[in-house]
Amino acid sequence: MFLYDKLMARASERPVGVCLIGAGKFGSMILSQIPTTPGLTVRVVADLRVDAARAACRTVGWPAELVERTDFTDDTMAAIMRDDVDVVVEATGHPRVGLAHARAAIAAGKHIIMVNVEADVLAGPALAREAASAGVVYSMAYGDQPALVAEMVEWARCCGFTVTAAGKGTKHLPHYHQSTPDTVWGHFGVTAEYARAGGMNPKMFNSFVDGTKSGIEMAAIANACDLAVPSDGLLFPPAGVHDLAHILRPRSLGGVLERAGITEVVSSMEVDGRETADNLRWGVYVVVEAPNDYAAGCFKLYGMKTDSTGRYGAMYRPFHLIGLELNMSILAAALEGKATGSSRAFVGDAVATAKRDLAAGETLDGEGGYCVWGKLVPAARSLGEGALPIGLAQDVVLTKAVKAGDMVRWSDVTLAADDEAVAYRRAMEAAERPSLAA
Repeated sequence: MFLYDKLMARASERPVGVCLIGAGKFGSMILSQIPTTPGLTVRVVADLRVDAARAACRTVGWPAELVERTDFTDDTMAAIMRDDVDVVVEATGHPRVGLAHARAAIAAGKHIIMVNVEADVLAGPALAREAASAGVVYSMAYGDQPALVAEMVEWARCCGFTVTAAGKGTKHLPHYHQSTPDTVWGHFGVTAEYARAGGMNPKMFNSFVDGTKSGIEMAAIANACDLAVPSDGLLFPPAGVHDLAHILRPRSLGGVLERAGITEVVSSMEVDGRETADNLRWGVYVVVEAPNDYAAGCFKLYGMKTDSTGRYGAMYRPFHLIGLELNMSILAAALEGKATGSSRAFVGDAVATAKRDLAAGETLDGEGGYCVWGKLVPAARSLGEGALPIGLAQDVVLTKAVKAGDMVRWSDVTLAADDEAVAYRRAMEAAERPSLAA
């Protein structure tokens, strides 16, 4: 309860001040917790749609007087610079924009909570180093799956267990990689009309279906926890919680993993389309190996779900509440100077991969679109093959044809010479290349 005690002390002094950038679904979930959290206040909400941001606060139940005393603006940089802001929460989901916001927050001496995992995977190790040099916290977003997995990996290692696999669950079948904004709603079991009426963004939802979001999130986990990633993309094996420890162990022992100590996503669907029993669609997990026979015996004694040998056991959480839990990141940063997970190394990358045969002259439409999906590969492979990160595959023109299933490369596209996001990513690649080549 120490963090809560510190929060209560701030409630009687000066509440922790937050600048929230982006009042979409994740942002709205953050906002819903503010009225019931003493010692924490949102000073300013920055969004291109100011009226929509104000309406979001009313929708989640803010009393009129709280809406009235909160500032709303479309001038994000001015909001970041405010003296009454301690923590900046970047929740736009746009990698280029998120990169700029994070760097501005760090330069202004503000802690930055990077809900925007797309930006984190694009250049998280570089942002983390920049934040450390400035004496501020750069953190993953607690409540989102990468931070929850990082917490479980930390638990396992501190307890003396070896991490065999870590990741999340999702609904996935092999043909989902070709999903587009035109086909996405069928996978969710709703009509396009229903989705439009509910304000559901087809590209955003499609990024969850086509495997891009999974690739991005597993890259973030690998980079924060120094876990390996599959050599040629996620496998998405079907697995219920009762089978996690059996399936997510090395192939040499009958599992599906090419090696131990790796990130992987389990599917809630069998390959024939049936729902997997006891699936982990909304949850996260870590599979650990017992260090000795005594510990393995304790796994069984205390009801841990293990493989047939009893040596591998699964710890899991069946759901995550994304923005409803983000206060943990905000308060850890502001009150304890700690991150709830942060990129430490460039281990995994999510790279643009053609959904269909692409012709020279086509314009890529980024994450969740019609052209490419984000495939998880080792960072060393990404650099060695000159792969284009999915975070930079928006509004760029192909100069060469790319076959379906192939990675798009830097050399296949035209990029603006003055693109700051490209320059920052390229500088990070140059800095990381020697260590990855070693």
